[in-house]
Amino acid sequence: MAGALACVFPGQGSQYVGMGQALYRDYPLVRQTFTQASAALGFDLASLCFEGPAELLTDTLNAQPAVLTLSIALWRVLQEGPFDSPRPLLFAGHSLGEYSALVAAGALEFTDALRLVRRRGELMQAAGRTYPGGMAAVIGLDEAMVERVCAQVQAETGGVVGMANYNSPGQIVISGDQASLGRATSLAEEEGARRVIPWR
Repeated sequence: MAGALACVFPGQGSQYVGMGQALYRDYPLVRQTFTQASAALGFDLASLCFEGPAELLTDTLNAQPAVLTLSIALWRVLQEGPFDSPRPLLFAGHSLGEYSALVAAGALEFTDALRLVRRRGELMQAAGRTYPGGMAAVIGLDEAMVERVCAQVQAETGGVVGMANYNSPGQIVISGDQASLGRATSLAEEEGARRVIPWR
């Protein structure tokens, strides 16, 4: 595996209004991919990605198919376009990006993945309405300290807060109910976190 090429796809949160617009204009493969996605989803995904509004694009049930579509559009351009790119041996993705990786690796059809991530987004949205909460990225504390912060807050509040994602060494995402998350954010800062970035 020495020297093996890997392809890693982004997750939800990388979306923004206007994403992919220049590529859509310049590459027929990108236009074809967005057309395929719009047909599978039943709405004009290109318009949503290029024109917004941002609130609708960042809604989880739209953001997930949008990120997947642009990821696969870029993958297709790299593989079939004017670039001399060797095929990666390894495919991975951050959270939602796992679906893009499965499509790129040939393990899942693009349209099936679109329907799956749309449903995934609907379920995540429904769960968020039933159990309102949030997330925050804690930067500058190690794993053991973040675990202690979460355990202390749960003992104090009786609520729910815990480690949800390990983004990188020194950046850990925590999630939970709003009150517990707020307390954990304050405590993490008291314990020396360089920064805590909330995401609700």
